[in-house]
Amino acid sequence: MAGHAQRSEPLWKIDRGCPPALRQFVQEGVAQGRRSDLVGGGLIRSAGGWDAVKALRKAGVFEKSDERILGDGNFVEEVLAAAEEQLEQKTRLRAQGVDLDKVAARVSELMEVVPDQLGQPGKERRLVNARSLYCFWAVRELGVSQSALSRKLGLSVTGVGQSVRRGEKLVREKNYRLLCEAKMKPSERPTEQLNV
Repeated sequence: MAGHAQRSEPLWKIDRGCPPALRQFVQEGVAQGRRSDLVGGGLIRSAGGWDAVKALRKAGVFEKSDERILGDGNFVEEVLAAAEEQLEQKTRLRAQGVDLDKVAARVSELMEVVPDQLGQPGKERRLVNARSLYCFWAVRELGVSQSALSRKLGLSVTGVGQSVRRGEKLVREKNYRLLCEAKMKPSERPTEQLNV
């Protein structure tokens, strides 16, 4: 590559600041070479290798698999179903016109703050809780990336992540809902919900 110096040795060989125990660990791993038990993903590794997968197929056992997910077929199905459910929720919210401005308006309604305050610095409990709720719903419900939200709010990505966790806790404790029950279809309404 132009502008980049090429290394003639691996970094672990030339990095003299590397702790001796780490250096030894890496050297031992390199000496082992390519290991077949660490190759492949998902079903191949979960089943114990290609031979095990072939034996399962000959026996008529077909497992749901995804190379990104390590686990048996049932676990893979659960993970994929949860991901599909999250995607459907995000799509449904966007189809209903829910965007960051509507999230800010809902947070303002619940927390009694002005939407413009959500991006202002401050550690007042009410403002921190409002910002946390906003970050949680923006990231988890709308799928906005934490880095995009950090730019919008002038917070660090770490700060947004912490806000998301605080917001999640608030939602659990106070049973806050992004959409008011009146705006939800009967099939989307929770069976038990506190009015907020």
